[in-house]
Amino acid sequence: MAEDFDLLLLDLHMPVMDGLKVVELVRTHERSRGLVGIPIVAFTADAYDETRRACLAAGFSEFLTKPALKKDVAQVVADVSRGRLRS
Repeated sequence: MAEDFDLLLLDLHMPVMDGLKVVELVRTHERSRGLVGIPIVAFTADAYDETRRACLAAGFSEFLTKPALKKDVAQVVADVSRGRLRS
């Protein structure tokens, strides 16, 4: 599961399961198996500060709003590749 990926960009508003539930499941899986946390970035059009705080509290590593600037996405990828963005 999570150990197969370097980075997860996750929308908050999906039809079957919202992003907060997905991040909860991934973090539970990681903890139960003693895995290093994968960086998970909330990628959403919901740009409210309260949403950002809720995402970070829920286990997201970072928060990007749509539409995203290329430089912001590139920074997140650079942070992951340098080991700066972890759960």
